[in-house]
Amino acid sequence: MIHRTLHRPARRPRARRASRILLALTAMAALTGVDLPGAGAGPPLGVTARAPADAAADRVGALFTDGLDGGHFCTAAVVHSDGGDVIATAAHCLDSPSTTVFAPGYRDGRAPYGVWRITGVHVATGWTDGADPDADIAFATVTPDGEGRGASVEDLVGGFPVASGEPDEAAVTVIGYPRTEQAPLRCANTATLWSATQRRIDCPDLSGGTSGSPWLVDGALTGVLGGYEGGGSVPEVSYSAVLGDQAVELYREAADAG
Repeated sequence: MIHRTLHRPARRPRARRASRILLALTAMAALTGVDLPGAGAGPPLGVTARAPADAAADRVGALFTDGLDGGHFCTAAVVHSDGGDVIATAAHCLDSPSTTVFAPGYRDGRAPYGVWRITGVHVATGWTDGADPDADIAFATVTPDGEGRGASVEDLVGGFPVASGEPDEAAVTVIGYPRTEQAPLRCANTATLWSATQRRIDCPDLSGGTSGSPWLVDGALTGVLGGYEGGGSVPEVSYSAVLGDQAVELYREAADAG
């Protein structure tokens, strides 16, 4: 595994016990007691629509270059950690972490939960050495971009549990930001196993900018939009690398470093 740590200012100490990181490795039952946002009523399967401003959408945000005026280019989501400062996205979205900022709940030009700078990136050597699509997932730590915000990003919006070991076919919800949209889009459908290491979902209008979008099963993150063809070469079909032991280890590293 490789991680890159950027300069970060001092922050108030927090208890970080890796044993308390909740990982559902084989079944959703392992997630009992974790704050899972309700799925709520949504459009029919396979239909993409503007995501309502609810608990799930607030945990998802757009990635920008430098600031909100720099234009958003990818999507990321807050995941649960003791430090409350870990996000998940596609590895190909974090080529320039020193200039990348995260705006959870971004909508119509506003960042209601502030703007957060990347402080550390955790990606697999398969990605850094050869851009292996099976390793196109990253976990990163964040800190407020500016002074005066004492809470962690997870304190403000909550965090998705990270889960692996899902069935080959599962009902998946994707929430992400196309570059041309100023609010997230949402689509749910049954994902299929496209290969031993990649999953596929059929959802229209998930165009450029949705890379890194969380794939959610029963409120837990089970992958991110990316992998094969960078997540898909047409807006109607998207992919995610299967979230396995290597990705779980990256998640643990990020949570321990946060």
